[in-house]
Amino acid sequence: MIADRPNGRPLKDSDFELVTRDIRAPEAGEVVLRTHWLGFDPAQKGWMENVGGYVAATNIGDVMPGSGIGSVIASEHPKFAVGDIVSGRFGWQEFPTAAGDELERISDPEMATARLGVLGTTGMTAYFGLLRVGKPQAGDTVVVSGAAGATGSVVGQIAKIAGCRVVGIAGGAEKCR
Repeated sequence: MIADRPNGRPLKDSDFELVTRDIRAPEAGEVVLRTHWLGFDPAQKGWMENVGGYVAATNIGDVMPGSGIGSVIASEHPKFAVGDIVSGRFGWQEFPTAAGDELERISDPEMATARLGVLGTTGMTAYFGLLRVGKPQAGDTVVVSGAAGATGSVVGQIAKIAGCRVVGIAGGAEKCR
């Protein structure tokens, strides 16, 4: 659970609290999952600080939000059977009970963890942000202000593929290397 807000400072272990609760049985339209992998994105710190305004505000005591990959261990949703591998935003929980309509079945379990990286939020943000919003044309110069970060590094690669000149900005010589 979220135990403190890391506003203006690095994360500390005490920003989180490990809580044990009973697994909630699924109601109609829900499934119970066993989490196998969690996504850890830089944006999650901002979510804890309630900055950005593009995700729901968090409260002290909330489950830490985030993406995950898990297997269905109980289902009351017609789309999912026990054993299905799914992805979704079910937070940092070992056995979440989640709305089935908010999950996506993974057809190739060998590629499951890619959905937590370049084929997940990071890659989708880079792809749609650059190509649908930025709409670069071959020959344009694209400046990436967070070029050493997860999303920024993907933006730079997509811009290069699109035939653009890329200028990356990063926080120091080591990151620029």
